[in-house]
Amino acid sequence: MRNLRNVRCEPWSPPAQFQGRPVTSAVWDLVNDSVLCTFGPTESNSLIELVRFKNTTKPQECTLVTSWDAPCPNPELDCDRILSLHYFGDSLTACLVLAGGDIVVVREEPLPGEDRIEIVGSVDAGITAAKWSPDEELLAITTKAETVVFMSRSFEGITDVTMTAEDLKASNHVSVGWGKKETQFQGRGAKALKDPTMPEKIDEGVLSPNDDFNTTISWRGDGAYLAISTIEATARRLIRVYSREGVLDSVSEPVDGLEGALSWRPAGNLIAGIQHRDDRIDVIFFERNGLRHGEFSLRITPEQRALQEQRIRLSWNHDSTCLAVIMANSIQLWTMGNYHWYLKQEIRINRAALLPDFSLLWHPERPLQILTVASECITMFEYVFSTARDITPPPQDDGVVAVIDGQIINVTPLRTANVPPPMALHSFKVLSNAIDIAFNVGASSIAILHQEGISLLEWKEHNATSLPPALTARVTFENIGSLDTFPQQIAFDDKNELLVLLSVSGSSVIRRYGFSNDTGRMEEIPSQDHSDSAARNLSSTYRDGVSYAFVQGKSGDLHNLSFGGHDLSHCNFPTYLPWIEVLPYGDTCLAFGMSTNGHLYANSRLLVKNCTSFLVTNAHLIFTTTTHLIKFVHITDVNELEVPPDDPEKDERCRSIERGARLVTAMPSSLNLILQMPRGNLESIFPRAMVLAGIRALIDEKKYKKAFTHCRTQRVDMNLLYDHAPEQFLAHIPLFLDQVKKITYIDLFLSSIRDEDVTQSMYKETRKYLGLTSDPSAIGSITKVAPPESSFTKKSKVNKICDAFLEVLKTRTATNLQNIITANVCKLPPALEDGLHVVAQLMKDNEEMANKAVEHICFLADINKLYDNALGLYDLDLALLVAQQSQKDPREYLPFMQNLQSMTELRRRFSIDDHLGRNNKALTHLHSLDAFTELQTYTQRYELYQHALSLYRYNPERHAILMGVYAKYLQSKSQYKEAGLAFESLNNYSAATSCYISCGPAQWREALFCALSQTPPLAPETLTNLATTLAEAVTDSRDHRAAAAIHLDYLNSTEEACRSFCKGYFFPEAFHLVALKHQPELLESVIDPGLADALASSTELLAECKAQLLAQVPRIRELRAKALADPLAFYEGERGGDGELPDDVSVAASSRLSTNRSLFTRYTGRGSQGQSIGTAGTGVSRATSKNRRREERKRARGKKGSVYEEEYLVASVGRLIDRVHSVRGEVGRLVEGLVRRGMWERARAIESAMAEVTGMCKACIPEVYIIEEPVKEVDEEGLEIYRPTGGDAVLAESLEAAKRKKEPPVIESFTRLTLLGS
Repeated sequence: MRNLRNVRCEPWSPPAQFQGRPVTSAVWDLVNDSVLCTFGPTESNSLIELVRFKNTTKPQECTLVTSWDAPCPNPELDCDRILSLHYFGDSLTACLVLAGGDIVVVREEPLPGEDRIEIVGSVDAGITAAKWSPDEELLAITTKAETVVFMSRSFEGITDVTMTAEDLKASNHVSVGWGKKETQFQGRGAKALKDPTMPEKIDEGVLSPNDDFNTTISWRGDGAYLAISTIEATARRLIRVYSREGVLDSVSEPVDGLEGALSWRPAGNLIAGIQHRDDRIDVIFFERNGLRHGEFSLRITPEQRALQEQRIRLSWNHDSTCLAVIMANSIQLWTMGNYHWYLKQEIRINRAALLPDFSLLWHPERPLQILTVASECITMFEYVFSTARDITPPPQDDGVVAVIDGQIINVTPLRTANVPPPMALHSFKVLSNAIDIAFNVGASSIAILHQEGISLLEWKEHNATSLPPALTARVTFENIGSLDTFPQQIAFDDKNELLVLLSVSGSSVIRRYGFSNDTGRMEEIPSQDHSDSAARNLSSTYRDGVSYAFVQGKSGDLHNLSFGGHDLSHCNFPTYLPWIEVLPYGDTCLAFGMSTNGHLYANSRLLVKNCTSFLVTNAHLIFTTTTHLIKFVHITDVNELEVPPDDPEKDERCRSIERGARLVTAMPSSLNLILQMPRGNLESIFPRAMVLAGIRALIDEKKYKKAFTHCRTQRVDMNLLYDHAPEQFLAHIPLFLDQVKKITYIDLFLSSIRDEDVTQSMYKETRKYLGLTSDPSAIGSITKVAPPESSFTKKSKVNKICDAFLEVLKTRTATNLQNIITANVCKLPPALEDGLHVVAQLMKDNEEMANKAVEHICFLADINKLYDNALGLYDLDLALLVAQQSQKDPREYLPFMQNLQSMTELRRRFSIDDHLGRNNKALTHLHSLDAFTELQTYTQRYELYQHALSLYRYNPERHAILMGVYAKYLQSKSQYKEAGLAFESLNNYSAATSCYISCGPAQWREALFCALSQTPPLAPETLTNLATTLAEAVTDSRDHRAAAAIHLDYLNSTEEACRSFCKGYFFPEAFHLVALKHQPELLESVIDPGLADALASSTELLAECKAQLLAQVPRIRELRAKALADPLAFYEGERGGDGELPDDVSVAASSRLSTNRSLFTRYTGRGSQGQSIGTAGTGVSRATSKNRRREERKRARGKKGSVYEEEYLVASVGRLIDRVHSVRGEVGRLVEGLVRRGMWERARAIESAMAEVTGMCKACIPEVYIIEEPVKEVDEEGLEIYRPTGGDAVLAESLEAAKRKKEPPVIESFTRLTLLGS
């Protein structure tokens, strides 16, 4: 689908000093970016002049390198002729091979002892052809003695090969007739006796009458083989293939009319030649083995074919994409796509004839830059591959693409007729071979620039059944036959005027053509000519449906050529770019361009360096890359353009494509674009970025039908229709229903809705909005966000949508009954009862609609659940209707239904709820029936005590009966506290006392209360035993205050109470009790021993803490020093190994597929690529769980010498610090008690010990927990960053606190008392 577009045409004529002397050869000089050419020798003058000219400067620079006299050593020649001119850029040396036999080397910078001009070899017999290999290491020469000579770079002979008739035996070709007519099925008995492998006509290799009897050499692109075309015994043209070592590999099969043109495709698969037939001339192809491999016919007139001087030559460009066919008066450039050969360009030669051996030179590095060499002029042409497509914005973007094939123009609107090339929807012919094509906005007019003028065609409709374009105007160039005029490009301007870029004497001239008001014909408008010697590209953009032409200069500057157009100076590129697109953006324009090396620019900003093709839509810049990805960049301000990363799995703006695919055109209205594969076939894709952008735009425009259709066909989640603009959708549900209309489509939407917000997950918006939009319909508006709902009234998204639909569908029951059922069933959870209510109502109004409704609801929901819900509505007719729609056996439900029919209303409801397992509702029905005995039994069977208690809360007598039953149930379930409360509420203090005692010491007050409240009262001994038991229990639980209270209040033992206070370090309470009871003797007998015991216990604890700190802190310091000094020894310490590297540990990061654990991933469990070690391969994933448990046990033990020791020690120090902090209050009360009893030294000792341990804890915290000192923040210049003070500091701290993540408070649920009922 790509055409060749001329972007450069620069002729060079020799200066006056060389006038009268013909150019005889030329070659590219890559080092100096110039051309070397020779003048002479001629019959009258044997002088050879080597000249360098540069076409990159104005005026063109011409320098004489050297000259020398070269008389022909061969008397058979009138004058010598240059057969090969090659320039070695690495040594600044030119090598000339002359037909007389001399091989001359010209050194521009000769070394000492070297001559500037030297004849390095000579062939006495004379030379017929010579060619250097592509790697410049071998020179192949054919001589008049029928030999092939291979010479090295130093001109040493490698081998000589003689070409003889015996070479014909090198290949024994056998044709099996593949693809021939005689091998096809022709019916029974047709040519049954004829051998299908024998063709009807066998070529004998008859010479062409136009053969020039010259020898041609062509190397393969890799230099491994070369082909030589010669005349064998003056009877047959033969192609021999030799290896690099001079070994004959194959010869060609006989071909009648084969001529001397020869060119081996650099890719290596084809050898091109010319076959002259009676009625046509073909370009034929051979394989390396000499067999034919296809052909195509040249499109030339009979007059051209009959020219006596017609000697056709062939030449491939270096990337094998273009084949040049050089004829006497023209050069044709052919390309191949989808196995069809296209004539893309024709260069007509208006000056002297081209040189026979140097007619066309392809640039070795720039694949589409050529040099045509004639005796009087050298012309440089440069082409680029470009796609001729329309520039129409949506919604008229039909994807019209035009393809040039000589005089044939193939036009296809890919949106409506995706016809694969080389076919097309419409083909039409122009007067001569086409040069360029342009479309106006809307593609209603097509302008074709061809060799003889301009053809303007009108094409109003672009659908698949439309008429082909019709010719409306024609312009014929009057002076196009002049020597220096070459048409290059064409473009539309406003008012449908045409601009043509021509090269006139090396300068660019722009001519304007338009319809004359007087004649009604298209004519040139002379007054509007533009002349710019630096113009390289002519193209058009659009704004408001009007085309505006612009031109690009050779330095990348853009100029608007339309009247009233916008200034494009701000869009200038840093250099000349062959491919450019200008897009209107707001009140300005954006220019995008790509260089030949793949650099993609937006204005002067470089975006990427690996682009292969690009195009622009209103919403996206789309380009392909050398990594076989297609990317989408949202159109925005040039400095805000964001190129997506190479992540096609996560980013919708990136997608993988086939290797070598190129962009053809994009159609945003149909959400797709067209790619052309390297072979030439087309592929239409719907990229997710374009699809989502189009759907969002349609939603903003409230075109829900189209948006829904795209979601359905492109498998986009339907939730996007709501999530993109929630409030708008809810407000326009009637519009949605009116547009979509189809009942099944509405059901599809409702059934697809879920609570997930897809705009925040799978379809997260990747566009950044800056408040500037060039086309709201294409770019889309900012997503409308619904106001946040209160956490107390938050409603499910699914239910919100379904309720909104149900509200609208209330008035559309006749047409949207099915949707009403669907909306109810699709709720979360499904509102089956609401749907069944709709069916029940229809059963009363319209039985036929009720049957349809129940059939639909049975399709949507589980039939068993529907049957249960229908029963739950207590509507037996509805339940029977649902049961009939199911697969149930009537014997399963009919007897049950008949039994229910015979019951009273309340008993029927009880039976239904009991059958459905709705026990609470069944219990309610028993309460309504006043069947208390049955209710009591039913409550015990299903443990419905709470509900039963709530039912009889206002009936004290029955409530007490149920409470007693419930209390026994709680006691049987070991829920003693609630059982005790139940018994206590029933004044059953004996059972309550037993339950409270079983609860444990925490309920000692309740137990003693119930014991004292019993009737008759407990015996004193029993009460004392109970109190003693409780006192021992609370003492064991370390609740010394409670123990002291029991001893004091219930056992009347002041001594034991004081002793309990002393055990809990409550010495002030003990002193107070002694004084209160007037028993001072207890100070020495109870309190002093208690102080001594507490002192001993505290001293022992503090000594242990101090010893632990002295042992563990230095060990932590030692372990961290070892880890820093020798990580390998530290992390592999349990292995030993004397410092040698273990075999199964890799210090370096392993490859992605390696399962070896590196030094640190052994313990971290993370691989070098971020994945878990256990998932590196299936072979190592089985033991993961077992290994983890073993490592967790090691970690918990913290064995000395293991890698977990440091973590264990740090945790141990932390626990010690917490323990020391917890005993501070106890030690303080102990010190005060010792002082009050006059034990000064003991008080000082324990206080000093506590202070010492506390100080050690404070000192070790920075070291153990590695608390770093705050570092001053400095800027790039090393100055301290300003930190606010005073009131500003408070505001700054508030802002920083607002940015930090806030941990929500943990709120535990309130446990309700089950005795109060539900």
